[in-house]
Amino acid sequence: MKNSMELEIPGGHIELPHLPPIEVAGVTFDLSISKHVFFLLLAALVVTIVAVYAARKNQKNKVPSGFANLVEIFVLFIRDEVALPTMGKGGIKYLPFLLTTFFFILVMNLAGLVPYGATSTSNVSVTAGLAFVAFIMIQVTAIRAQGLKHYLAHLTGGVHWALWPIMIPVEILGLFTKPFALCMRLFANMTGGHIVLLALVGLILLFQSAAVAPLSILFGVGINMLELFVALLQAYIFTMLTALFMGFGMQPEHGDEHAEGAR
Repeated sequence: MKNSMELEIPGGHIELPHLPPIEVAGVTFDLSISKHVFFLLLAALVVTIVAVYAARKNQKNKVPSGFANLVEIFVLFIRDEVALPTMGKGGIKYLPFLLTTFFFILVMNLAGLVPYGATSTSNVSVTAGLAFVAFIMIQVTAIRAQGLKHYLAHLTGGVHWALWPIMIPVEILGLFTKPFALCMRLFANMTGGHIVLLALVGLILLFQSAAVAPLSILFGVGINMLELFVALLQAYIFTMLTALFMGFGMQPEHGDEHAEGAR
């Protein structure tokens, strides 16, 4: 769970490369690859390979089978149960983004369940980056659907112009609460399971008795199985909420109502 500059392997560890820091406008950025960054990049590579492999398999065979069929099940689920219900037919063009988000988060979540692996989504910087990308897509979707004029009118909240100095900051703050909730929800859920697992294993050291070990291991296995479900669930929830927020922005009637109320 803890981030570090090395990878644990059987019998030792591997030091990750340290890159020289970069200074921009007086702020120093350390671009060295940490363990969480390594597994983040590894997750991106795995998603790319899986997507290319499944796409080629589906091109060769009209009826997908095996692993390609499993991938298609997830693709159809995100399309039929996430994109279409929240955004309508207009959500089909955003399906690649939603699928990338889902599979990317899912692989990062599952990486922590592999021996010597790490869950990148237990790092708040990673979830903040995912939430920032979601925030950009939510605003882009709203502007494309409503037009820039109606989008800006929405920030007035439909109140008299004299109240705009109060309402506009409140509406802008409201725009950031959605990605903040996405960030903290994913971070807290993926961190919580590891803490519980660590606490259960720590009972053996706390009581300093081998008699506690079977019970701790049994509960630990149960928590591991639960984390497998949580990894899938949290990837779905993050994707679902992102699609839902994008769908809200694709409803131009809200922009019209606010624009009329501001007149």
